[in-house]
Amino acid sequence: MSRIKEFNLPDLGEGLTEGEILAWLVKVGDTIELNQPIVEVETAKAAVEIPAKWGGVISKIYVEAGTTVEVGAPIVAIDTDPSAGPLPSGETGPVPSAESLAAVEIAPAEGAVEPGLIGGPAPGGRTAVLVGYGPKTTTAKRRPRTGTPNGSAPVASAPAVVTAPAPVAPPAPVTPPPAVVAPAPAVGTRRSGPVLAKPPVRKLARDLGIDLATLTGSGPLGSVTREDVQLAAAGATQAQAAAPAVTPAPAAAVYDASREQRIPVKGVRKLTAENMVASAFTAPHVTEFLTVDATRTMKALDKLKARREFRDVRLSPLLLVAKAVLLAVRRHPMVNSTWSAETGEIVVKEYVNLGIAAATARGLIVPNIKDAGRLTLRELAEALDTLVQVAKSGKTPPSDMAGGTLSITNVGVFGVDTGTPILPPGESAILAFGAIKPMPWVHNGKIKVRQVTTLGLSFDHRIIDGELGSKFLRDIGDFLTDPEGALLSWT
Repeated sequence: MSRIKEFNLPDLGEGLTEGEILAWLVKVGDTIELNQPIVEVETAKAAVEIPAKWGGVISKIYVEAGTTVEVGAPIVAIDTDPSAGPLPSGETGPVPSAESLAAVEIAPAEGAVEPGLIGGPAPGGRTAVLVGYGPKTTTAKRRPRTGTPNGSAPVASAPAVVTAPAPVAPPAPVTPPPAVVAPAPAVGTRRSGPVLAKPPVRKLARDLGIDLATLTGSGPLGSVTREDVQLAAAGATQAQAAAPAVTPAPAAAVYDASREQRIPVKGVRKLTAENMVASAFTAPHVTEFLTVDATRTMKALDKLKARREFRDVRLSPLLLVAKAVLLAVRRHPMVNSTWSAETGEIVVKEYVNLGIAAATARGLIVPNIKDAGRLTLRELAEALDTLVQVAKSGKTPPSDMAGGTLSITNVGVFGVDTGTPILPPGESAILAFGAIKPMPWVHNGKIKVRQVTTLGLSFDHRIIDGELGSKFLRDIGDFLTDPEGALLSWT
């Protein structure tokens, strides 16, 4: 029996046919244990870590990260008995990684020189040379001797007597006379006729780009002096510095692929898009809105946070909204149903798998709390907290997103008042819970600042007519207006 086991991409349930390899948690040559996570795979519903079916050594990885693989295709080979020695003939042993193969250099067959010798090949394809010297690339050439025009050595009939040159004393420093600051010569209008200036002054003017004909000389007989040229040059420099900088014209805007981003539609986002299109064009949607005073809901939430049994669990207004939905379903069970086109029936569920829409890095998912109607308020709070934390980590299993019967989308966390949500496939109602904001509200005949929110309920009009949808939404609003009273009278 072969000791090399091929591990195929397993069927992760819910009719999924493929998955994308997000990341390998092991590499070739790693020793693994049974049920150790070895790869992270994104399906159309979630990202999951897949454990190994056998312990042993990773012999080969068939697919790289980023590859989409069909269910049942081999993704990795595992040597289940590495202590048994070399592999039998015909079996594949550990395969070197692409990185190690890329580092292998093949020496040339001809003209090979022992590695390490000067001028020979060195590791990495370099040429071995002395430190401080590069490889020899040109032919050496003798430098001409000094003393002859053509570089040849002179023929001497007698030894030459070399006389050491007498030391030359450094020139005494000359103290310049105090400079006389003269007004800058007028530069501008070009004069006609010859300009009086000495040759060194003319050369200086050419070097500095000064036109002597534009200067008024301050020397004898109106001649232009060195100082006149230098002052004119300094004035031109200051004028250039004071001139406003010329801003280059902006490049013309382009509207092509260089300014576009393409995001592959796959995984969770692809399935969400398909489901939303199918739901939007299959179930006739109706949306109703209700604005309610949730001041007492916020006060009840503060009381819950102060109670001992709730101090170690995260509480939010969503907890009381979820409780309101669950209690309203007891009054109107038809809301918790699905339309079966195959059998021509309406299937009313006696359990509520309450879905909570969650935004993740991979797209929108709707995991659900199984049989949420049977949970106590404390258990419901714990389930909501766990659901949110797992969704944020991207580790929600597909089973948590299957079988939903009724959903809530909390758009209020983004500061949105409400919306018109689309039904998840197979469900008949979804509630949008908007932001709770302080607003003016008529309370006991007076205008006061109250905590107000707006609810939006979308439902399948094939199952839920306007009357049923309105009563269901009204009961949710009544609960949020007075949650303590509702808990006492409804349960």
